[in-house]
Amino acid sequence: MRRLGGMRNPPAPGLGYASRPLGGNPMRSYVVPAGLVVLALIVWLALHPPRFWLNFTKQVAMTPEVGARLVEEYGCRDCHRIGGVGALKAPALDPVVLHHREDDPALVTLRLWLRNPKAVRPNTAMPNFHLSDSEIEAILLYLQAQSMDVQAQ
Repeated sequence: MRRLGGMRNPPAPGLGYASRPLGGNPMRSYVVPAGLVVLALIVWLALHPPRFWLNFTKQVAMTPEVGARLVEEYGCRDCHRIGGVGALKAPALDPVVLHHREDDPALVTLRLWLRNPKAVRPNTAMPNFHLSDSEIEAILLYLQAQSMDVQAQ
């Protein structure tokens, strides 16, 4: 093998540093894209948490009292009338739960609305609060209690 100026493999003429192998770890070029993918996944999961994660991290007692706290926390009465109190920007929720069985289509639809409103009606103004199943059931128990109170009056 011919040596030129003490270099074993001289660069091709006119290429200068472009023909020389890059030093360092070749895995280094994958670190930034992999980090961006991980960051994108974390952001996506934060904005769209999977149902099993919601049920694991947001377990609450399924009681009307907890449902009342959740209704206040999420501001349901800002749009809905519940127990004769609240706004009428959206449907009143009392009639939906009054005298309905567990498998009634009205309750099934309400559960779907609470789970993911955009899946029921894509152009709805109702935000997705990412409620867990136990939070949904607590809210339904509260709505049933409120409906019975209104009916008793």
